[in-house]
Amino acid sequence: MKLFCVGHSFRYELENLIRVFLPGEKVVVCRLFRLVRGARGGVLRPRRGGRITASSCLTVLTAAAQRPVIRAVISGRNTAATPTYTLSSAAEAELAIAKLVYVLLRETTGYTPPWGLLTGVRPSKLMLKLRREMGSIAAYRDFTNRLWVTPAKAALAAAVAAAEEPLIEMTRANTFSLYVGIPFCPTRCSYCSFVSHSIGTPEAKKLIAPYLEKLEEEICRTAEIADRLGLQLASVYIGGGTPTTLSAEQLERLLKQITACFGAGAENEFTVEAGRPDTITREKLDALRGKRISINPQTMHDSVLEAIGRKHTAVLAVECYHMAREMGFTQINMDLIAGLPTDTAEGFADSVRQVAALRPENVTVHTLALKRSSVLKATADPFRGAQEIAAMLQSAEETLSAAGYRPYYMYRQSASLGNFENIGRTLPGHICRYNIDMMEETHTILACGAGAVTKLVGQTHAEDEPSGPPLLRVFNYKYPYEYISRFGELMERKKQITDFYLTR
Repeated sequence: MKLFCVGHSFRYELENLIRVFLPGEKVVVCRLFRLVRGARGGVLRPRRGGRITASSCLTVLTAAAQRPVIRAVISGRNTAATPTYTLSSAAEAELAIAKLVYVLLRETTGYTPPWGLLTGVRPSKLMLKLRREMGSIAAYRDFTNRLWVTPAKAALAAAVAAAEEPLIEMTRANTFSLYVGIPFCPTRCSYCSFVSHSIGTPEAKKLIAPYLEKLEEEICRTAEIADRLGLQLASVYIGGGTPTTLSAEQLERLLKQITACFGAGAENEFTVEAGRPDTITREKLDALRGKRISINPQTMHDSVLEAIGRKHTAVLAVECYHMAREMGFTQINMDLIAGLPTDTAEGFADSVRQVAALRPENVTVHTLALKRSSVLKATADPFRGAQEIAAMLQSAEETLSAAGYRPYYMYRQSASLGNFENIGRTLPGHICRYNIDMMEETHTILACGAGAVTKLVGQTHAEDEPSGPPLLRVFNYKYPYEYISRFGELMERKKQITDFYLTR
């Protein structure tokens, strides 16, 4: 599909909106400067001359500034329409164009996205902003009336925002979280797009020891930076990959290094993704005592596990859960994914019921995202029925709500089936603060390890920065071998942390 942008530069949101309706479609953006003849079947003139017809493409047009009228045309899919919209101000242009494109695509595909015009990762962050500006009732109405979000999804965003607000109010300008990345897994799941190495290869196994050596150095040098800047550690999160791919001895050494470098702050909240049940042993759980952990089955059906390339059974996930409980773990999260290959609405509902019966403190329900670098991207159907995914998520909401789980954080990924969300639910008193701080960008995340991204969040000055606090990302090298060989360059990049805080 070709997207023609005439007289405006709003390509980013429009591309994302097109992919909501047509997830498998390749979008080619063509910038033009004027319309030569009528839009319906007319001729468009590109920037450097030549002629382009409007057939078989989506065309988005804006008139000259003196005539604040916009028009959208879609043709080539058994329909053609030319709605127009008169603007009262130039500030409305992007939203108005998006609404026209939305209407045309809805009529063409027959699909009504539950999140309306929202294409961003953090709908709850927007809800939080609007609640502060106009109050909770007006914010809800803004979601439904202006942004065309369904009442159910607007209510979900409002519930998450209400759960997050008390913790966010406790955040201070000098607090931060620490993320530590372990980019190794026993095998690669078919839906995975993370930079992780399967330790099934000898080359990857050889990388673990030198990687951990550099990681420990980065952790302590990061702690030194935080200490010089007077930053206070609020939470720690070790993710991956699969951190429990490491041996019990390696895990124990890593955790001791974090505590030694960051001191008492590392005890505030400490989460480790145990993740894959086939990596969990009693010895590793012993090394993780006192920490929050995740045990992530993704599904409770062996046929689905086999379809996504997992080498464990649902029974093993349950056994690992009970072993952790017996060893005294009181904070356990379990993940499930809606939309996995060969799964059904009935099968997913059964998985949710089984997990809810175990009573972990947190349950996270993800929507499958067909990531570009995943194995699944080449074989999965991006047009899998949105109604089926909606049924899966609805059954999860009903079952978990009845079991006492309340939503407390959420985010969305690009290429999610049906443009649905990932939602974290918790039993009362068991919110994971790190998840909120990461997703809502409430304070700085200092990140260590290959593929990790430090996200620096400055203070908000409403009169100068109405869009929110300033953000700066500092990227580590993606691959373990590159992280090891270019470690000196990486540490040079980390000087940006000090510069960010001392120049604001």
